Amino acid sequence: MISFYPGPSRVNERIPRYIKDAYSQGILSINHRSEEFMGMYQRTVALLREKLEVPRDYSVFFTSSATECWEIIAQSVIDSTSYHFFNGAFGEKWFSYTNKLNALAIGYRFDMNLKLKTGELDLSAQPGVICLTQNETSNGTQIDNRQIEKLRQRYPDHLIAVDATSSMAGVFLDFKNADVWYASVQKCFGMPAGLAVMICSPQAIHKALEVNERDHYNSLPFIIEMTQKNQTTHTPNVMGIYLMMRIMESVKPIAKVHQKTVERFNGYRKLMDKLSLSHLVKNEDVRSHTVIPVVGEPTFIENVKKAAREQSIVLGNGYGEHKDTTFRIANFPAIKNSEIQTLMGFLKEYHLQGAEAKS
Repeated sequence: MISFYPGPSRVNERIPRYIKDAYSQGILSINHRSEEFMGMYQRTVALLREKLEVPRDYSVFFTSSATECWEIIAQSVIDSTSYHFFNGAFGEKWFSYTNKLNALAIGYRFDMNLKLKTGELDLSAQPGVICLTQNETSNGTQIDNRQIEKLRQRYPDHLIAVDATSSMAGVFLDFKNADVWYASVQKCFGMPAGLAVMICSPQAIHKALEVNERDHYNSLPFIIEMTQKNQTTHTPNVMGIYLMMRIMESVKPIAKVHQKTVERFNGYRKLMDKLSLSHLVKNEDVRSHTVIPVVGEPTFIENVKKAAREQSIVLGNGYGEHKDTTFRIANFPAIKNSEIQTLMGFLKEYHLQGAEAKS
């Protein structure tokens, strides 16, 4: 099967070899307080900084998932109001989860075909944390680097937290424009699920130490202290960190990865135009480069997914309110060019068969 599911998605083709190496080298059995683990941790963080262009004064942490990052931010970074701007299911889930832990969380929904209008916002009366979903996996939209930069310029005293789960390691992110970034690894990193990366600015670290919430194993002050020793607060996903290290050793710098991602996206866009396939998002300026949702009648969507599976191709289901009317195509770095050509060939053939059936 060739998987175009937008997470968990296709893993990097080197993963089987890396897992075999981990077993033969005894990585799976090492103590997470050992010198060997700490060296691996340190190298993995250094590679993430280098390959993803993380600012030198930003801190890099490992958690179990993006969902855990919601909790860490809510309990350890937000001490008053949080402002959640979302246009899809995952941004709304982040807001809803935060609201359970913090009654002062405020949600703002905006239309998925509109850019986030930072100039019209007025959050100056109350400091707090601005929360954005940079790449909304459910509907294939994005908030680009320039918009986040404008938000930073308008609200320099607010912290900005960003969910980049389906974009980090697939496109260039200008980390200096926000204070907390996080992503699970089962999407653009091309890894099995069970690990997440969290990147924090000095301002976010300062705020966490000021709040000084220490009631949980994953309280950010504890994580900060343990990271200074290249360790974690708990027995971590050692395999995941090892795989992250090996993948970061082999991948190209993010600028080159970004270029390839956009080129592939443009290839899909041209094909969709040729085959009269409709993108869920009408405004091209806000379309994600890594998640491509195709919209249609429920019967059409179901038939395409079924026909694809018969050809050993897995298309992503729609999500949330778009569950029955879309299928989603992951445009992640680990997917091979040959697999993309296979999918494009299938879509062309399916379109041709449909046209012949109508004639």
